[in-house]
Amino acid sequence: MKTVSFNKENTEHLWYVIDAQNVVLGRMATEIANRLRGKHKPEFTPHADTGDFVIVINADKVKVTGRKETDKIYYRYSGYPGGMKSRTFGDLRASIPARAIHLAVRGMLPKNRLSRALLKKLKVYGGESHPHEAQQPIPLAVQGRTTA
Repeated sequence: MKTVSFNKENTEHLWYVIDAQNVVLGRMATEIANRLRGKHKPEFTPHADTGDFVIVINADKVKVTGRKETDKIYYRYSGYPGGMKSRTFGDLRASIPARAIHLAVRGMLPKNRLSRALLKKLKVYGGESHPHEAQQPIPLAVQGRTTA
């Protein structure tokens, strides 16, 4: 028997679309990270890009539990003295709705060159529409939908 090592060229990359309306951010980010990485496939290879493309719509309607709307703070630093800036989750979602999902998924991927390539396969949009209809994305239901 021969062991087959899969790589980016001999793996089929599907497109999935996720509606983020009333979905808990962390549970959705976990599912997205697993799809991007390819962990749901039997041909998963840790060092190769065997994952799929993921489109997220309605990013501005994603939910968080507890007091994260006001207490979760995102920091960024310019590199200059006094250059630290901070925003709450609510402020970030109001101004750049895609950034919160992007940062949540980025934190769940490995910290290497492969993760930077995987993040390019994540497409996040704040509204209902997206420009990837030609790829015929498959709708993906995510567990952790809130009833409110």
